[in-house]
Amino acid sequence: MRLQRTRTCGELRASDAGSSVVLNGWVDSVRDHGGLLFLELRDRYGYTQVVVDPERHPLVRELRAEFVVAVGGQVRLRPGDAKNAAKPTGEIEVEALDVELLNRSKTPPFEIVDDSKTREELRLEYRFLDLRRRPALNAIEFRGRMTGLIRRVMQDQQFIEIETPILMKTSPEGARDFLVPSRVQPGTVYGLPQSPQLFKQTLMVSGLDRYFQICKCFRDEDLRADRQPEFTQLDVEMSFVRQEDVFRVIERLMMTLYDELLGQKVSAPFPHLTYHEAMTRYGSDKPDTRFGLELAMVSDELRGSHFRVFQEALAKPHGCIPVLRIPDAEAIPRRLIDEAEGVAKSYGAKGLAWLKLTDGGATGGISKFVTEAELAVLRAKLNARTGDLLLFGADRFEIALTAIGQVRLHFGRALDLIDRSKTHLLWITDFPLFAWNPDEKRWEAMHHMFTAPRQELPAPGEDLSKVTGVLYDLVLNGNEIASGSIRIHRPEIQSRIFEHVGLTREEAEGKFGWFLRVLDYGAPPHGGIALGIDRMVMIMTGASSLRDTIAFPKTASGSCLMTDSPSVPDQRQLDELGILFQRRGPPEP
Repeated sequence: MRLQRTRTCGELRASDAGSSVVLNGWVDSVRDHGGLLFLELRDRYGYTQVVVDPERHPLVRELRAEFVVAVGGQVRLRPGDAKNAAKPTGEIEVEALDVELLNRSKTPPFEIVDDSKTREELRLEYRFLDLRRRPALNAIEFRGRMTGLIRRVMQDQQFIEIETPILMKTSPEGARDFLVPSRVQPGTVYGLPQSPQLFKQTLMVSGLDRYFQICKCFRDEDLRADRQPEFTQLDVEMSFVRQEDVFRVIERLMMTLYDELLGQKVSAPFPHLTYHEAMTRYGSDKPDTRFGLELAMVSDELRGSHFRVFQEALAKPHGCIPVLRIPDAEAIPRRLIDEAEGVAKSYGAKGLAWLKLTDGGATGGISKFVTEAELAVLRAKLNARTGDLLLFGADRFEIALTAIGQVRLHFGRALDLIDRSKTHLLWITDFPLFAWNPDEKRWEAMHHMFTAPRQELPAPGEDLSKVTGVLYDLVLNGNEIASGSIRIHRPEIQSRIFEHVGLTREEAEGKFGWFLRVLDYGAPPHGGIALGIDRMVMIMTGASSLRDTIAFPKTASGSCLMTDSPSVPDQRQLDELGILFQRRGPPEP
């Protein structure tokens, strides 16, 4: 390369007029204006217009979009009517005195433009070209700035960045592990970490009392727009702390990120809601509080109802009847209510009971099953008025509230009630420590098995539904972006938790014996949290999918279209590992 760049394509301004520069980049476009050619030269920093005389530089007539070139020339001001106020470099242009072709390019399979309408699959197949588009590049640059700020804020608070192992002992609890067979120890496997959980707790026992890591984690689970099989999180652990100490560290971090990345001020301390409050008020443990439409519980008011659905719901363990009131709903079309019923069913409800209040009583839906006395009670309880729409959930606590909570979100979006200019951060606390698995007829940890209980643990075999953990989630605009807890630091309590979730002593020793030995040697009280960096970037940049925030993402089926992976292994590799590889079709739905 003869001409090595001295300036980037995004930095030249009017004050640089008269200076000599060398630019390197890609040809974005070529315009022929009679005797002169105008090249738009592009790099990750921006665009610069280059004026070339093809008589002096006949090479330029060969140039096409995405060719790589070097241009040496002089910066000059554009004529007044040729200035482009939409671009930072729009006041200047470079008169080319020397042009070097650095590489040719095939015609791209899609046009490299910001507002590309190309289907996502093709863009992911050619992701290296997609990343040349400014929206894709912006997300990656934003992510880089975010991780740089995270490191600065954490180091300023005396946290040490420590790398934990990627190859570790597999633990098939919760989501599935990705397995890595060992060649040197045939018949054994490593697991890729779903989280550095036990290693970071071990660091606390080692006396490294403030740890953080920006780390890759892996989960072999079904994918969605906001999930990837490998993801990046900020992992944090602290010794000698209560949950409020963890909150202060993360609140300082979030205030810095919003201030320095988006120029927005967020106030701390963030509001707190318990899990029970969040579920009963919003029907979600990650509520979007940027709009109202809070739920109300009317189980007691309708306990004597003759409506069979209500009777059956209240006969169930923890059965309840939440209601959502949509005010001034006269203009809401039946279609929107039918769509809401579909939403409720997709979250486990058998249907959606509803009625509209009128001057003469109630109409539509279940109105004929509700007595005048019950209507009067509902009006008083809900402060409801003529024209309001009432929508009811009826089932066990979590099913009824989750379904009606999703209906709340449905109407919030459909009626444009969500103020997207707001940033709402809040802590959800006091989650249940255990959840009942009806298929396996056993209790399991709602989050993970290393969380400290708030109450004395019942005896094995007793009801665990009332036990809560020192658990907390951070919610941003209706999205969980972080989850953490105060940990168990006493081995006898950790062993009891294993017993409650059905692990025998032998199973607990086989899976976690090494960690129980760690706790035997003076483990301090400690706690921590993990923040999903992919999800934070998605929300803060307004991206529609995690894929937009990752340089080389996977599809919803876990495939990398660019590298055509996963792929069938070579037989020699399988033989070395002692693996019999059996290909199967897709799982049955």
